[in-house]
Parts: sequence; C-alpha cells; structure tokens
Amino acid sequence: MQIRDADPDRDGAACAAIYAPFVTDTAVSLEFEAPTPAQFAERIARLSRTHPYLVADEGHGAVGFAYGSPHRERAGYRWAADVSVYLDESARGRGYGRALYAELLARLRAQGFRVACAGITLPNLASVALHASFGFEPVGVYRRIGWKAGAWRDVAWYQLALHEAAEQDGPPSEPIAPSRQPRASA
Repeated sequence: MQIRDADPDRDGAACAAIYAPFVTDTAVSLEFEAPTPAQFAERIARLSRTHPYLVADEGHGAVGFAYGSPHRERAGYRWAADVSVYLDESARGRGYGRALYAELLARLRAQGFRVACAGITLPNLASVALHASFGFEPVGVYRRIGWKAGAWRDVAWYQLALHEAAEQDGPPSEPIAPSRQPRASA
C-alpha cells in the first residue's frame, strides 16, 4: 500500500465511489447527495491547492483517502485545518486509516498549521477511537445540529495541537503550500 497525493483525474472516480456509501447509507456524512466523480475531482483540485489530499493505493487505485481543509473562512482561523478520512469497506481494519492520518498530520505540521480539528457525527465509535489514538481531545458537541436519516444528529468536535502555540507578540508564520513530494509506501 502506498500513500500518495491524490490526483483529481486519476482518483476522482475512486474517491467518489469510496465516499458515496457514507452519504447514501449512513449519517456519517451530513451530505444528502453523493458527489459525482467530476464533482469529487473538483474538490480534490480545489482543496489540494492549500492542504494535503492523500490516497491509500494498493496498486490498482485508491482504497481510502484523507485530506485537510480550511477550518473556517475568516482570516484568524488560517492556522487551523479540518481533517477527514474515509476508507472503502475492503480497506477497513487494515491500518490504512492510521497510515493516511499519520501522513496527513505530518504534512499539516510541515506546512505550519497549528491545530487539526475533526467533526464526528455521532455515534461513530471507530472514528472516535481513531482520533483518540492520535491524541485528539474532545472539545465539545454540537447537539442536534444536522438532520440525516430521519433524526437529528449530534456532531462531536475534537482537536489536536500540531505545534504548541508560542507566546509571542505577533502571529505565527503563514502556513505554506502543501508539499507534492513522493512518499514511501507504508
């Protein structure tokens, strides 16, 4: 298995197929309609300009993906990144989520992001456990924030300090563009 940068043209369809069951069959994603391969390719292209977008590839295409995205639009949040990971059913329980997150978090640190944030629609024991294993700490729950699958859903928020906030009089250095360096296989 190799962790590599996602390519919109090469991986859009595979990532859309991985993500679709989370939209159509669960409340994990609060989207109602699964994005098309073209829409997914556009997401990869847009987000990868500023944040890492990675896939786990077994040699025949993506079986999972993880990415960072802006936490909020306002300028003061630019040192925080939201993070997500999704795996094909065939790839679950094989360490791919851990491998993707380890690489994603390393790249976000290298870019200069200070905090990684994760929103988890509850219940989702597997996602909570994955985030806890990386040291994410719970910071709050938005109660009944989203409607999906016939019920109001809570979303728990977790965060991880990527760099300790330095006591200083000014802002930290700006986050840099994501690296497009090839990575070793896991």
